[in-house]
Amino acid sequence: MKIILGKRLKELREELGLTQKQLAEKLELNSVTYLHYEKSQREPPLAVLANMAIFFNVSVDYLLGLKDF
Repeated sequence: MKIILGKRLKELREELGLTQKQLAEKLELNSVTYLHYEKSQREPPLAVLANMAIFFNVSVDYLLGLKDF
């Protein structure tokens, strides 16, 4: 599940043309913390995961790879 989350975060970020640092700022996260999420080195807390889903306008299920849309 972690690998899918990191992959999806990177894809969504790149679709918006944002750098990791820019996205971290928009999500009010430390840029290194966000990097760990995208590289699948850490799992975000539920509240952060929910904020990511809201920001990208996708479901948490999509971010976690439980759904493909």
